[in-house]
Amino acid sequence: MNDEHTKKILEDDPKEDTLRSMLHDFYNRKMLPIIVLLWVDVLIFLALAVFSAVKFFETDRTKCQIMYAVIFLCCVQVFVLVKIFAWQMIHRNSIKREIKRLRADIAELDQTVKDK
Repeated sequence: MNDEHTKKILEDDPKEDTLRSMLHDFYNRKMLPIIVLLWVDVLIFLALAVFSAVKFFETDRTKCQIMYAVIFLCCVQVFVLVKIFAWQMIHRNSIKREIKRLRADIAELDQTVKDK
């Protein structure tokens, strides 16, 4: 990647990383397969969590109540895992921008040192 291309990318990207810009970077065509996978996982485990919660209150046996409670807690853990994964994917783009900025600064500093 050449310096002009890097500078063009840096000028197009916003200097301030707001939540809106991060979400806009996440919900784009390039990330579509990951977004679909995350939403399908969330919907499947949401249905399983609702099912286990309903069954928990319907049953009278303690053993079954423990089983449904554990299933519900595991579904909640999957929700947390999906949320953390999505948050990391959102921050990945801002980290890439920072690396490009550092690369441009190092190239500029290298050029300055070579000129002296």
